[in-house]
Amino acid sequence: MNDSFVAANGLNGIGMTSQRTRDRLIARLQDQGIRNYEVLEAIRSTPRHLFVDEALAHRAYEDTALPIGHNQTISQPYIVAHMTELLIEGGPLDRVLEIGTGSGYQTAILARFAKEVYSLERIKALQEKARKRIRALKIHNVVFRYADGSVGMKDKAPFDGILAAAAPSDVPQELLDQLSVGGRLVIPIGEREQKLYRITRTEDGFQREFIEDVRFVPFRSGLR
Repeated sequence: MNDSFVAANGLNGIGMTSQRTRDRLIARLQDQGIRNYEVLEAIRSTPRHLFVDEALAHRAYEDTALPIGHNQTISQPYIVAHMTELLIEGGPLDRVLEIGTGSGYQTAILARFAKEVYSLERIKALQEKARKRIRALKIHNVVFRYADGSVGMKDKAPFDGILAAAAPSDVPQELLDQLSVGGRLVIPIGEREQKLYRITRTEDGFQREFIEDVRFVPFRSGLR
């Protein structure tokens, strides 16, 4: 992120964009158990207020999910940080698939940790906004695709990491098939009661780890 862009967009300004405001958020994340320094720095330095509507910008550095239109939300910073930690713990990430671009905030965080990020979004209006934000931030290792996330991105598989920002009732087999050996899928599962899992592909199959109870928008198929 270049200095001229930071200055032009008030990323080091006062109030909602101040360093003190972002530092308070980082302190809350640490209190909740986020320990990875690089993840915390990514959250600290990524301007979340640019990923929400202007009317909600004053709430951008609260640890809460916020609406972004089309019955979708930007995930709370804790969830973004924790899912990122879970994805990178297993080793370096060359190629990552994101299911559900949404606002593009999680995309921007993932781009710090992977050589290539492929991000799928089924709602065209959201994808177009996210693409503009990512390009404005001079992030160049993200490829966007307007597509149904439930089928993944077979032509770019296998992936070292897959992260899903919506909850299916069960894990789509297509996503499991697109993991490399050692690759991790971080995904919420369930309808009324949702649980976050990390699923790692091994030589012999898949290892599933329950992480915590969560709440995400439901996983939908089809394009809008």
